[in-house]
Order: sequence, then structure tokens, then C-alpha cells
Amino acid sequence: MSLTLPPLSSYVALLLGYALGSIPFGLLLTRWAGTQDLRSIGSGNIGATNVLRTGRKGLAAATLLGDALKGTVAVLLAGWLIGENGPLPAALGAFLGHLFPVWLGFKGGKGVATFLGVTLALVWQAALVFAAAWLTVAFVTRYSSLAALVASVLTVLAAFVLASPQTCLLLTILTALLWVMHRANIRRLVDGTEGRIGKKG
Repeated sequence: MSLTLPPLSSYVALLLGYALGSIPFGLLLTRWAGTQDLRSIGSGNIGATNVLRTGRKGLAAATLLGDALKGTVAVLLAGWLIGENGPLPAALGAFLGHLFPVWLGFKGGKGVATFLGVTLALVWQAALVFAAAWLTVAFVTRYSSLAALVASVLTVLAAFVLASPQTCLLLTILTALLWVMHRANIRRLVDGTEGRIGKKG
């Protein structure tokens, strides 16, 4: 049985997505705003939740928007430039770029906003499920990590109803990676030591 490799255009889309996904908006925005190095406070993460720990809600919102939109733009741009072979590899590339940016020694964020961004471009209805689930769990528990974990699983379940098998498989892979990146948060949730939204340090 011969192994069929993806077309060259898929690898181009993967690299395009990675390049966009690896832009560290949280680090760049806090640096431009003159705050201390984001990696030296709180969890050391470059995502919006850690930016919020600086007390700069506007910067946190801008980081969330930037990290989400880079995923959305990567998928849409790859679809426009490359065609049907573009969106899914670009989505994977953008997510991996955020998690493992080459510019930061492959130490990036946990992927929540970028997960939402690529989902918005691939299956916008599932993205609404993610947003609604995240807001509900976060409001009730004040745990950003728990909200992301629950929302990601519900997004995959929604995608199984709304999207193609290939898209469902991709979102399942991204969700698994998101859970792996949150393994320390999961341990703290179990131990009752996880930090709550809005709490500094």
C-alpha cells in the first residue's frame, strides 16, 4: 500500500499559518506599553489571561483579539491564496505557531484565543459554542483554564454535527494539544490552587 503525501500547497499553508500564529501579541503589546516582561509575572504565559495580571484590561483585550485574529486571518488567507488545500493546514500551523513560536525559543502560549480564531474561520457556529461555554464557565467559576478546557470539548462536539470529518479531526487534535498545554492548570484545579480571573500574581 502506497503512502499518499499531502500536496506541496498544504505545506505552504502550514508555514503561512505558523508564521502568523507565532506573532506574540501579548509580549509585544505589553512591551510597547512599557510594562515589565510578561514572562516574569504570574504564570509567565504570553496570553491574555496573564496580561490581565498586569492590571491592564485594555492590553489583555487587545492581546485576546490579536491572538484570535491571527488564527482567523491565517485560515482565510490560506484559503484565498491556496484554495481548498489551505485552510486546515493553516489552522494547524497557526495553533502550533502560537504554542511554539521560534522567536521565543518555542515557548509560547496555551492556544485558547488562537483555537477560537481558527474555529471562527472554519466553523463559525462552533466558535459561538466555544465563546458561550467559556463565558458561562468563567462567570460561574472564575477559572479561565477550566472555562477553556470545557469550551474546547464542547466545540469539538459541535463540530461533529456542523463540520466535515477532516475539520472535526483537526479540532480534536487542537483540543488535545490545548489540554496538554493546560496540564499544570489541571493539576492546580484538582489541588484547588489554580488562580482565578482578575487575581494578580
